[in-house]
Amino acid sequence: MDLLDRLLGHDAWTTALLLQQCESFSDEQLDRAFDIGPGTLRATFDHIVWNMEAWSAAMEGSAPISRPTDKTIAGLQKRLQAAAEQLRRIAHRVADANAWDELWTDHLDQPPNQKRFGTSIAHVITHSMHHRAQILNMLKRSGVTNLPEGDVFSWENSLS
Repeated sequence: MDLLDRLLGHDAWTTALLLQQCESFSDEQLDRAFDIGPGTLRATFDHIVWNMEAWSAAMEGSAPISRPTDKTIAGLQKRLQAAAEQLRRIAHRVADANAWDELWTDHLDQPPNQKRFGTSIAHVITHSMHHRAQILNMLKRSGVTNLPEGDVFSWENSLS
């Protein structure tokens, strides 16, 4: 397994693990306002998954996609699985072609900007990590105990 597989695998696994922790949460718990990140657990999870969906579509050259409306935990889990697979396919296509420094045009920027594939993929992964830390903070402030560390070693150990 190479570094790319480790980064992508850990990224999707950790977000899925945190979503799993919220499966029994009520709408009130998911929508409780916090003074960090996008403001609620639901909004922060949606932000993470939407970021993966939108950047993947943009890097593939697809027309801008509409933001999905399913923001239930089950819906977010399904969206995460699809988005993680799409990002993995793109990242492996870039890696196989050694196209990390190749440019693509981001038409969501006004005016459109050129971006490097490697930087864009790194952005998606680190963006998710940043917001997962906010989710961990929200969960702790909600009284959840036994929070996962969510580190790469925990992910790797979960594979065996």
